[in-house]
Amino acid sequence: MPGIYITSSGMTQPLSICTESCQPGYSKKMKEGEPFCCYNCIPCPVGKISDEKDMNDCYTCTDENYPNKNRDLCIPKETSFLSYEELLGTSLALFALSFALVTALMLKTFVKHHNTPIVKANNRGLTYTLLLSLLLCFLCALLFIGQPKKGTCILRQTTFAITFSMAVSSVLAKTITVVLAFLATKPGSKMRKWVGKRPASSIVLCCSLIQAGICAVWLATSPPFPDADIYSVTGEIVLECNEGSSTMFYCVLGYMGFLAGISFMVAFLARKLPDSFNEARFITFSMLVFCSVWLSFVPTYLSTKGKYMVAVEIFSILASSAGLLGCIFVPKCYIIVLKPELNNREQLVLRTH
Repeated sequence: MPGIYITSSGMTQPLSICTESCQPGYSKKMKEGEPFCCYNCIPCPVGKISDEKDMNDCYTCTDENYPNKNRDLCIPKETSFLSYEELLGTSLALFALSFALVTALMLKTFVKHHNTPIVKANNRGLTYTLLLSLLLCFLCALLFIGQPKKGTCILRQTTFAITFSMAVSSVLAKTITVVLAFLATKPGSKMRKWVGKRPASSIVLCCSLIQAGICAVWLATSPPFPDADIYSVTGEIVLECNEGSSTMFYCVLGYMGFLAGISFMVAFLARKLPDSFNEARFITFSMLVFCSVWLSFVPTYLSTKGKYMVAVEIFSILASSAGLLGCIFVPKCYIIVLKPELNNREQLVLRTH
C-alpha cells in the first residue's frame, strides 16, 4: 500500500519529507504539483484557530469564546457593561450627583427669594419647572450606569426623552414669554392678554405630551430590552440595552432637536430686546451649547462601541443639561446671592435705558 508504513503498532502515515509539521495556530495548504506530503503552513485567519498539529483547516471559536494571540486556543469572553465599580462609571455618577445637588441648591435659592424682581421677571412657575426638569435630567443619567435589566432599559430612554422635552419646552416657553412681555409694554398692545401663566404652561404641557406620545408608541411597538453584543468588541460580551427600534430612538432625538431649534431661533430673534428682557440672550447661548452637544453626539455615538456608547450618551446628557443650567441660572444666582443690591425693580428699570 503506497504511502503507508506497517509497524508493530499498526499502519501510520509517514512524516513529510518536504515540510516539518505545522504547529497549532497554522493549517496545511498543499503545494501544487508536489507530492501530497509536501505542503505550506499558513497562519490561521483572524477569528479562527487550530489547536493541534497538521490540521487541514482552522475553525472558529464559539460565540462565548475568542481566539488568543497565537490563534491556537479559544479563551472565554469577559462580560462588560458600564458599572459603578469602574473609574469611568464612578466619575460619571459623581458628576451627575454633583450637578443634581447644584440644581437643587439653585431651586432652593429661587424659592427662598421668590418675591424678588429677578425671580418674578420671567414667570416663576416656568423657572421652577425648568429647574425641576434639569434636576431629573441629571438624575436620569444614573439609569444608564449598571447592568442593563428590563425595567432600566425601558426607563432609560423614556425618562430621558420626557424630562429633556420638558426642559427644552420650558426654555421655549420662557423665550416666548420674554417676547410677549416686551410686546405687551407697547401702548395699545393686544398682546397683554397673552402674557401670563396659562400660555406658558400650555406650551410646556403640549410639547411634553407629544414626546410622551412618541415614547408610548415606541414602548407599544418595539420597546427597549436587555441584550448581549458578542461581535462589536473582541474578547468581550457587552451587556447593553437594545433600543428595539432605532427609528423610534432617532424620532425622540429628532423631536428634541426640533424643540431646541425653535427655541434657539426665537431667542436669537429676541436677543436685541432691552436689557431688562435680556434673558433671551442667555437662552440663545444656552441653546447654542445644547444643540452643539447633541449634533456632535450622533456621529460620536455611532463611532464608539461597547460600554463607551453608554458613556457618550451620559456625557451628552450631563453636558447639555449643565449648559442650560449654567447659561440661564448662574447669572441670576450671582445677582441674588452676591449682588442683592441689583435685585430690585429700580435697577431693572434703569437697565432699560
